[in-house]
Amino acid sequence: MTWSVDTLRHVAAGVVVLSYLGLCAGTWRLHRARQAKAERAVAALAPAVAGTPPVLVLHASQTGTAEQIALQTAQALHRAGVPVRLCSLSQLQPDELRATERALFIVSTYGEGDAPDAAAAFVRRAMNPNRPLALDGLHCGVLALGDRSYQHFCGFGRTLDAWLQQRGAQALFDRIDVDQGDSGALLKWQHEVARVAGTSDLPDWQLATPFEPWRLAARHHLNPGSLGGPCFHIELAPPIGSAVADWKAGDLVQVLAPGDPHKPREYSIASLPADGRLHLLVRQERHTDGTLGVASGWLTDQTQLGDEIALRLRAHGNFRLGENAQRPLILIGNGTGLAGLRAHLKARAAAGAKAGAAWLVFGERQAAHDAYYRDEIDAWLCSGVLERVDLVYSRDTPERRYVQDLLREQTDRLRAWVAGGAALYVCGSLAGMASGVEAALIDALGQDGLDRLIEQGRLRRDVY
Repeated sequence: MTWSVDTLRHVAAGVVVLSYLGLCAGTWRLHRARQAKAERAVAALAPAVAGTPPVLVLHASQTGTAEQIALQTAQALHRAGVPVRLCSLSQLQPDELRATERALFIVSTYGEGDAPDAAAAFVRRAMNPNRPLALDGLHCGVLALGDRSYQHFCGFGRTLDAWLQQRGAQALFDRIDVDQGDSGALLKWQHEVARVAGTSDLPDWQLATPFEPWRLAARHHLNPGSLGGPCFHIELAPPIGSAVADWKAGDLVQVLAPGDPHKPREYSIASLPADGRLHLLVRQERHTDGTLGVASGWLTDQTQLGDEIALRLRAHGNFRLGENAQRPLILIGNGTGLAGLRAHLKARAAAGAKAGAAWLVFGERQAAHDAYYRDEIDAWLCSGVLERVDLVYSRDTPERRYVQDLLREQTDRLRAWVAGGAALYVCGSLAGMASGVEAALIDALGQDGLDRLIEQGRLRRDVY
């Protein structure tokens, strides 16, 4: 019997989907159990004393850390008998804040000092200088999350704290700045939360899962001869005898390098649990003195196959597909940002015909050297997982075209996809690419159009 190419393609797709479903059954059950536990935790935060104004616990998170700390803060207050309301800053209306007596803000910073996407609506509604908001009756505390390697460390937290004071709010305690999860600063926050609760015996919180010893299972240099830094595909195997590893497309990992044990590095995951291994796309960093970056050098050069890598998974709810799972997707990235986009394309391939169309816009230096995962991309284009692919290689043309330039050239198509309900996922470098893409989107859609995408959860960013 002779089968057509289309028939073989459908059979192959069916085998992939069935394999994925079988391998992920345990992961799905574990995820549902954890999700149900989180939902019960939030539901349990009903006011403990009828008629008593709750403490408002507000979060604005870019990668999920602020939201996690906010939930633990709210749970601690609730266990101490304090009425509490947990809320994303984007969901808060100005009048609600004006009527609040006590509020705790846990906020991260996006890029070089900007508000995270989860706070964009609040900044526009409440922090508008043309409509000053009187907060004389508010007593508040601010926890600002950041990274000192950025010029504007905790930039949005500082801006928010200054705005609250300008509007007449009274500080319950001095703002607390946290550098990459610094345990001392977080312990200070716990003590201040205990004071707000009127107690001194709140138990310490477990703010993160422990690191586990994964194993280096494979490593491949993807771009020998490139003008850019060496890029490596890395595969990590879970600890022997461990439970099924649970992550979603869009999630991150933290890697703890021996040379810098108190500063974990985060990487976008480029695979799904069904792949059996956790994939990373890592660029080897080299300093001006010739030495390798602590984490990237260790992962790409100093470890050997079989060596243990201290690693923990980090849910990144803001970059997961979530409610965008059935929407058309515009996936935009450069360099190692292809990792996070690859995971989403793998998820789309596994979902089969249920998923919407996808358009990949990706930039690197040279087509001859930096065409990462090109065979996979071609296969996804052939199978219909990708409807369109635009690849931009900046060093292959005299005028140095970049991703943002291509978006401007494709303005009509971009507008049509957005009008058709598409969600945009941007992954890659903050400097240059992310800001350039944002400017191109504003040119095409207007500032109001961009703001609507953020409010609707249709613009998601994982940039670094």
